[in-house]
This record gives sequence, C-alpha cells and structure tokens, in this order.
Amino acid sequence: MKEQLSYHIIDQEAVDKVEKLLPEKEIIDKLATFFSAIKDPTRLRILHALFINEMCVYDIATVLNMSQSAISHQLKVLKQANLVDYSKQGKLVYYSLADEHVRSIINQSTNHIKE
Repeated sequence: MKEQLSYHIIDQEAVDKVEKLLPEKEIIDKLATFFSAIKDPTRLRILHALFINEMCVYDIATVLNMSQSAISHQLKVLKQANLVDYSKQGKLVYYSLADEHVRSIINQSTNHIKE
C-alpha cells in the first residue's frame, strides 16, 4: 500500500499553477536524455564542430584527434537524443545538427558561458 503524504501548502495558487503547467513525465524523461547526451565534453565538441560545418566521421575524428570508432560511438548517443542528423553521399555519411533548435541551444549556451 502506497503511503499517503501530508503536505503543508503555503501558496495554493502557485501549487495549482505548477501542477497544471509542469511537463508530463515523458517530456521530463526526454529532457533528461537530452541533458545527459550533452553533458559529455566529447559530445559537446562534436556538436560545436557540426555547428560550424556538416562533417563525416573521418573528418570529425581528425578535428578532435580521436579514433573513428570513438566518434561513431558518440554520434550514436547524439542521434539517440535527436541532436544530430545524417545524410549519405555515396559511401560516406555526413552528420549535421538535427535542427535550428539544437543550433540555437548550442549558440545560446556558449554565449551564456562566455558572459
């Protein structure tokens, strides 16, 4: 049996407003995945590289001085979090930021840190 908790509410209007507007658990879970994906410095470096230019795994590996397999692994995490997209050109796969939202988040976050 689940324990019933008793709360002492100070501002019922604030509680009602937050309960009404708080994102659903599914959205919160997706946000957690998003923030988990961008917390890694290597993934942030990849996102910044893709902010500048679309690139293939080989070129990203060269820029970051890392193995291609390590970059591929990090790109998989970024794809799962819907942060990067890809397109095939012949035998090569080129990666880019998923959309303008990701571009804006990278840009605004970087500007915030520089202030």
